[in-house]
Amino acid sequence: MDLVLVSIGLILMFVGIFGSILPILPGVPVSWAGLVVLHLAPSITFNWTFIIITGIVAISLYILDYIIPALGTKHFGGSKAGAWGTTIGLVVGILAPIPFGILIGPFAGALIGELVFNRTKGRQAFKAAIGSFIGFLASTFIKFTATVVYLGLFAFKVYENWELLF
Repeated sequence: MDLVLVSIGLILMFVGIFGSILPILPGVPVSWAGLVVLHLAPSITFNWTFIIITGIVAISLYILDYIIPALGTKHFGGSKAGAWGTTIGLVVGILAPIPFGILIGPFAGALIGELVFNRTKGRQAFKAAIGSFIGFLASTFIKFTATVVYLGLFAFKVYENWELLF
């Protein structure tokens, strides 16, 4: 039973890491779910304080994931069209077979959102697109870092209780 729960937890960890980059999956909460599944393994010793603190961090980062890109967009004079364009551009950039699509897509999407849907003029649209893109990068970096830290905590707990698992 322990190995099944550890395996499920590890899968959730990797799904969480991918989710920290892909806008479709809630990366940090999924990684936290991996820690909870690991906690359910009878041979692994956890305390509830650890689970609660990491859960609060996961929920906080999930909420901040919506606030940080909006702040970047607003700070640089962007609109909701630019923020939506960033997300749509990310999905297109991931699916498009072009190098660096994951970086070009969000910026191009924000720029198109500003130019076409918000009717922002050239230089201001470019500045707003940069703001949307910086907000997106900051949010993605924070989520990715958190999921990697959660993976490290997961690995530490498995390593610490390795003898009990077998």
